[in-house]
Amino acid sequence: MAQPYRQLGVDIGLSGLTKWIRFPRVGSEAAGLDVVASCVDQFGGAFAHQLLEDCLRLLDSSLSSRTVTTLWLAATFRDFDLESLGIDGRTWLRRIADICIDRLRRDALSFTPTATAPTAGGELKEAVLTEIRSIAVALEEASAQHSYNPVADVVPALEQVVTQVDPDLGYRLLLRAVKAYFVPISDARYERYLALGDALGLGEDVVDDGNFNIWDDLVD
Repeated sequence: MAQPYRQLGVDIGLSGLTKWIRFPRVGSEAAGLDVVASCVDQFGGAFAHQLLEDCLRLLDSSLSSRTVTTLWLAATFRDFDLESLGIDGRTWLRRIADICIDRLRRDALSFTPTATAPTAGGELKEAVLTEIRSIAVALEEASAQHSYNPVADVVPALEQVVTQVDPDLGYRLLLRAVKAYFVPISDARYERYLALGDALGLGEDVVDDGNFNIWDDLVD
């Protein structure tokens, strides 16, 4: 069941952060942390709540730092490039989590961070995997072969999030990567994205924030 704070008309959590840190290019860790601090203060701490949940789920998983870095780079179009800045993926998540915890303790001093169970499973997990796999070729081509912001192995990383962490987070990161690399999608795929987002409890404005590359004559 979707939490009410997710129905805010914008993408929040880790996927939302990767959007706001994406452009213009962020050239230092300090500047990146400033963006995080600005985001977690939105919506009376609701952004911090979702962002912390996403980070804790990833940190509590068996996903490697390499995989976390791949997910981040794909979602941000390398506009905050952990590799060039020499920042380990898991270390970066811990720094984000610390900022979230500090923000939430401003409202409740006794706040104790704990990872919660995934928000979706079963048929929804399979539905998210289906969407990842059906756009795998186009997404890998757009990301791994990009002329100046290449990121390899995006699809396997997304699949690991869905199967090992949380299908909802995997779906939000899929959408962010598809948008970041401007992967062409059909009207039919767009409608599926909206329907799956609704099934996951995401508002339409979260799924479609105006950044899709929709081709009317594309069939997929």
